[in-house]
Amino acid sequence: MINKFMTASVLALTLAACGGKEAPKTTNQASDAQQTTYMRDQIKIVGSSTVYPFATTVAENFGRTTKFKTPIVESTGSGGGLKLFCSGLGANHPDITNASRRIKASEVGRCADNGIDDIVEVKVGYDGIVLANSRKSPQLELGLRDVFLALAKKVPDGNGGLQANPYKTWNDVNVSLPKVNIEVMGPPPTSGTRDAFVELAMEGGCKTFPWVKAMKKTDKPAYKELCHTIREDGAFVEAGENDNLIVQKLNANPSAFGIFGFSFLDQNADSVQGSIVDGKAPTFENISNDSYPVSRSLYFYVKKDNVSKVPGITEYLAEFMSDKASGEDGYLAEKGLIPMNDVEHAKWKTSALGLEALTLKH
Repeated sequence: MINKFMTASVLALTLAACGGKEAPKTTNQASDAQQTTYMRDQIKIVGSSTVYPFATTVAENFGRTTKFKTPIVESTGSGGGLKLFCSGLGANHPDITNASRRIKASEVGRCADNGIDDIVEVKVGYDGIVLANSRKSPQLELGLRDVFLALAKKVPDGNGGLQANPYKTWNDVNVSLPKVNIEVMGPPPTSGTRDAFVELAMEGGCKTFPWVKAMKKTDKPAYKELCHTIREDGAFVEAGENDNLIVQKLNANPSAFGIFGFSFLDQNADSVQGSIVDGKAPTFENISNDSYPVSRSLYFYVKKDNVSKVPGITEYLAEFMSDKASGEDGYLAEKGLIPMNDVEHAKWKTSALGLEALTLKH
C-alpha cells in the first residue's frame, strides 16, 4: 500500500514538473473517496431493554444477509436511550434509539435544542407488562387496584385522606390473596417498562377510587404524584435493566415477583408465570386484541440527518419493517413480539421507509 502511494505521488510530481496534467482517479480511488464521506461505517443503536432482543435479532440477520456491518445494539433503557439520542449530532452519538413508550414532548424539545429536528418514528408492535413469579408458587389473580395498593408509596386511608403504605403482605391488600410478603423486583425510572407500568397498572388501579380520579381535573400534579410514585420501604426493589436477571432471581426466590415485558415471560415460560390481571392472563392473544390491561406499543426513533452519513440505515429500516421480520408471521413473533395487524403494519412500514418526520410538538 505504501509503495503504491509513493509511486502515485512521484508520478504526479513528475507530470506537474513536465507541465502535464495529473492522472485521473481510478474507479477504486473514487470509491474510496466516497466511502470517506460517511462519518461512521456502522449503525449505533441504544435504548429499551424490552426492544433490545428484537433489535438484536434484526441487526444480526441484517449483518448476515447484507453487505453492511452488523449494527451495534446497546440496552440502556428507554429514557437513557432517548437522552443519549437527543444529546447531539455526529459520530459519537447514536443513530437509532429503541423505546417501549412513545417519545415525550420534552424529549423532542431536548433533541431540537441539540440540532436534531427531523426524527423518524417507527412503531414495530406491542408488548404486555407482566407481574410474574416462579411456577413453584401459585399464580396470582389481581385487580389493578390490588397492584396499586401493593406498590404505591401512599394509599387512601379510608377516610378521604392518604397514608404511607401500611400493607406488608398480599393478604393485607386483598383477603383473597395469600399471606406472602409483598416483594417485587422491577425496572428503574430510566426504563420505558417502568413508565408504562406506572401509567397503565399503577394509575389504572389508583383511579378506581372515585375521589382520586376526580383529582385529575382539580389537581393534576397531586394526582400524578399519588398514582405514579412507587413505595421506597423495601417492598419494591429496583433490579436494573436486565430482565433476564430478574427471571433468575424469581427462580431463586419463589415468594418474589418481577415486573418485565411479555417477551421475557414467553422465553422463560417453563420457569415463571404471569399474574392474571382484571381477569385476563398475559397471553399473545389477549395482548394483541387489547384485552389484557397492561400492554403498550413499542417504537424506535431514527435521526433522519444520519441516513446520508451512516451506511445501511434505510436498509436496516427495511429489514425491521419487512413482513418476514415484524409481520404477523415474522421471525420476531418467535421472540415474543406481538405484531401489528397487516393494515397497521403496512401503514407504519410506508411511513418508516418514506422517512416521514415526527410531528409531535414540543
